[in-house]
Amino acid sequence: MRASAGTLDSGAVADIRTERLDWRFKSIPTELCGKTIEEATAERPHLFEDGFLGPFVVLESTALEHNLATMATWCAAHGVALAPHGKTTMAPQLFERQLQHGAWGITAANAGQLRVYRAFGVSRILLANQLVDASALRWLAGELDRDPAFEFTCWVDSVHAVRLMTEALTAASASRPVDVVVELGAAGGRTGVRDRATALAVAAAVRNSPMLRLTGAGGYEGALAHDASPTSLARIDSYLDDLRSLVIALSEQDTLDRSRPTLVTAGGSAFFDRVAEGITTGWPPDLNVLPILRSGAYLTHDDGFYRGISPLGTSPRAEGAPLRSALRAWAQVTSKPEPRLALLTLGRRDASFDQGLPEPQWHRAAGHPPTRLNGHEVTALNDQHAFLRLPEGSAVEVGDWIGLGLSHPCTVFDKWSLLPVVDSDGETVIDFVRTYF
Repeated sequence: MRASAGTLDSGAVADIRTERLDWRFKSIPTELCGKTIEEATAERPHLFEDGFLGPFVVLESTALEHNLATMATWCAAHGVALAPHGKTTMAPQLFERQLQHGAWGITAANAGQLRVYRAFGVSRILLANQLVDASALRWLAGELDRDPAFEFTCWVDSVHAVRLMTEALTAASASRPVDVVVELGAAGGRTGVRDRATALAVAAAVRNSPMLRLTGAGGYEGALAHDASPTSLARIDSYLDDLRSLVIALSEQDTLDRSRPTLVTAGGSAFFDRVAEGITTGWPPDLNVLPILRSGAYLTHDDGFYRGISPLGTSPRAEGAPLRSALRAWAQVTSKPEPRLALLTLGRRDASFDQGLPEPQWHRAAGHPPTRLNGHEVTALNDQHAFLRLPEGSAVEVGDWIGLGLSHPCTVFDKWSLLPVVDSDGETVIDFVRTYF
């Protein structure tokens, strides 16, 4: 089935551009301080000629647009809805672009993220965790009561959690039931029920709760494998088979709310091809399933982990036009204490390092356009420095700029409250994206 796209408050997103720039936003030129984001954008400042303070991380607009269109086309072709995980960027301006490209909703990881989403009017949210905090549930009940169009679904994986949720929502005098899906886990994974009997017991507890409504099942396969070996892919496929079997059992137990489509959701950014096949096939003809992916890193892709493992990357199992890395870090050479070593003004405070170190790709000397950089390697990061190993004959000198590809975007965005968006030349700023971590 074709699912309708979610919405948000475009006016609230537009208001982001009325915020004034100042010292809170690292890398912003002094000359732009005091101007609104909209006014600064209108000046189309240049990264290297208009006073940006290094290091800085930018978003490349052409790659962003390519990735948005590529993923929307891929999902439509594979019959899945998309609720991208917003924790990757925590950027409502980017949520808006994802929804404009047909995203069914946006996924959150915790109550703090949920509150940010609602501040910008996101209409359909999956919370990919249990919500058992009484304060958060009280707030949620108020949101559901205030906005009849707000659609919310979260996970449950224990009878005890069902009881806690029911008690908190009852105390909050919630007038609308909270939709939940049973989360299926696996041995060695993260959260989620570990066996069928527990899953059915949780479903029965939800059925008996006046405050909850069971709408499907879901989980996260990415915790079960970290490479694309045959053994790993077989484990992913087995998990998806178990997820399908669980949904069918829930239907046979008559615990599902059959007045609406049954949500079946999985999918990070590494194995979404296997997930799409697993949650769109093998269903009984009388079961109206809405299959939902939650991949989030596709938006910017990367130059590391996802490039190598994504089905829209460069891995042997890749299909179709690949995604493009839309993240670029620029750091200046601050020291060259040895012939084969340079230190860059970028460290753990600025770039991801949990799934691979930054990858040197471009060299920009003063007065010259960037040139491709080969044979150079970042070997370590300190808090504020990157160690760049230089090959024999390297032209890199103190004061030059190095453009770096980054791995794992989820641990890049949280380091930057404002990111310039650059035009196709890679240096002219055409927008700024605000993040809310």
